[in-house]
Amino acid sequence: MSPVAPQPVRHRYIADALERWFTRHARDLPWRHGRSGYAALVSEAMLQQTQVMRVIEPFRAFMRAFPTVQALAAADEQHVLAMWRGLGYYRRARYLHGAARLIVERFGGRVPAAIGDLRSLPGVGRYTAGAIASIVFGQPEPAVDGNVRRVLARLEARHGAGSDDEWAWSRAAGLARAARKPGVVAEALMELGAMICTPARPNGGAPRCDVCPLAKWCEARHRGVQAEIPSPAARPRRSTIYLHAVIVRRGGRVRLEQRPDRGLWSRMWQPPTIESPRKLTPSRLISALAVPVDHLRRRATFEHLTTHRRLVFEVYETTTRARRGVWRDVHDLDDLPMSNAHRRALACVIGPVAGT
Repeated sequence: MSPVAPQPVRHRYIADALERWFTRHARDLPWRHGRSGYAALVSEAMLQQTQVMRVIEPFRAFMRAFPTVQALAAADEQHVLAMWRGLGYYRRARYLHGAARLIVERFGGRVPAAIGDLRSLPGVGRYTAGAIASIVFGQPEPAVDGNVRRVLARLEARHGAGSDDEWAWSRAAGLARAARKPGVVAEALMELGAMICTPARPNGGAPRCDVCPLAKWCEARHRGVQAEIPSPAARPRRSTIYLHAVIVRRGGRVRLEQRPDRGLWSRMWQPPTIESPRKLTPSRLISALAVPVDHLRRRATFEHLTTHRRLVFEVYETTTRARRGVWRDVHDLDDLPMSNAHRRALACVIGPVAGT
């Protein structure tokens, strides 16, 4: 049987245990040095739907390029997108850019501490606002992400908590109010879920209950059901789209075009790409290109998966004598905001491209 205690007292025990554990075991991550609202805003934007280890170097590079809110606010969007390279979900970069401009205009260049003010910033939702308010400004505010939700669900052996968001926020709020250092507890919950209280996976992955600082309070562990909580989420159905990327060369240059203002990878750059729900023939592609070419040579096929789409890239190579349009030297593509998938398509023809 697990120890029984009134909920506020139990929260204090758990909060104290989290604080002690995090003080000893927290990972050395760059945004944890010299805490600031701006660094937290950048790191939280980057960490959404992305693994921590993939964010470390992009975060450092981004902070070198834009060391202050003012520097980011004054930057050109294309530069911001280029510095976001490799992280995906480029809408987050645009939201972050817009948030920096609003912080300069409305808050004198200082990231606000109040939840309401934080929520008024583009791209800042309930979780990000709570994380910044607690971790940076020490406020007793909850912050619930997938890792935190899993930890809380296992603590109370709550099978349906994966979809019961308000329940998780209520429990996290109780811990925040009980904590001596709310920011430490908020971050400790995230860290615990990422490093110890991990998802159970068919390939053998399992939570490390033997080293968990909350094991003695964990109802799922006492009942032996930790691997069953939370219930696995249904996999999203993906629609299939064919992207025919045509690498058009003229000497040592390649032709590029900018994507539309809306939709996937909006306003980013790519080689000429014709999208279709089915694979197109070379003759159809030739007629769809904006410059005249004689023939196409098929070079590669690969898949790129997003949350809702299966993108099948068909990569072709051709040459032209036409000069109209945007042309770039094959060795001068680093500064362009371009998706990893399109960089990979280019690499199939011209060799490695920065970011692939």
